Amino acid sequence: MKIVAADWLPYALPLMRPWQTSQGEFNERQGRLLRLQSADGLTGWGDCAPLPEFGISEDAATAFAEECAHLDLIAQQAGLPLNAWLSGEPPVGNLTVNRNFGPILKCSVEALADAAEAGFSVLKFKVGVASIDDEIAALHQLGKSLPIGLQLRLDANRAWNFADAQHFIAACASLPVEGLEEPLAEPTPDLLQKLQSTAAFPLAIDESVHLIDADFFRHPPVRRIVIKPARHGGLLASVELALRARAAGIEVVVTSSLESACGLLACAHLAAAAAPDAVHGLATADWFADDTGSTPTIVGGRLQLPTSLGLGFQTFKP
Repeated sequence: MKIVAADWLPYALPLMRPWQTSQGEFNERQGRLLRLQSADGLTGWGDCAPLPEFGISEDAATAFAEECAHLDLIAQQAGLPLNAWLSGEPPVGNLTVNRNFGPILKCSVEALADAAEAGFSVLKFKVGVASIDDEIAALHQLGKSLPIGLQLRLDANRAWNFADAQHFIAACASLPVEGLEEPLAEPTPDLLQKLQSTAAFPLAIDESVHLIDADFFRHPPVRRIVIKPARHGGLLASVELALRARAAGIEVVVTSSLESACGLLACAHLAAAAAPDAVHGLATADWFADDTGSTPTIVGGRLQLPTSLGLGFQTFKP
């Protein structure tokens, strides 16, 4: 394939509300789109959006954007949507996604009802950002008003020591918790395995990617991993990681890193290729007050993938 033109389009997108991380809040997402044009008139897109809080360096984000733009072109030439090219299977039309609410103390009973009415089955909350007992009390209070069938996905962003994590997990025993991400401030395989043995629901690692080695898959300390493809440098490396995890009996969830519409689509294609039956963290477009292009719609709690060839990204920029 001959590339005849390449350029970067920087963006700075305001958020509708602050995004909470373990390092604090931010109100704007910055990045740049890569546009490649081939000799046969095709355009490939990639999204470079570094975020140190998510473990996504400038180099990893750039590699993700470059690979994605090339794979977009390759899939278009092959006459396939990107997820079908990645998996070798028929295209996936939609994916179940969770709704993301941010910190647990900021959620209202009305928001739970709205999520249920919109068709979501899993609601994600940040924990570990306030007093652990206040957050446990808030969870139990919300649990009393939780519509039937809804489950809670929690993310502690490495907030707690082992004793606090044990306390929190024990306090969740009567709640419909679907999973808990990154409970330990200083995770080790042994500590995570001990915690997982006490939890009825999956524990997950996300930013603790340094724990993933050959021993991790031989003796999994947790039941789930969260994959952000930009952190792993690309879609192909992420597919390989997902296959190794699933072969070891570990659940795979793909989440965006709050990239723009372009990066979100890439994450969705990865999820469709690697774990089409999971509930993914891809309902993030509504956090943006503005975006780089058209975003996938969510209907009944399911993200609708484009049926066009390749990535299917349509930019608003000229």
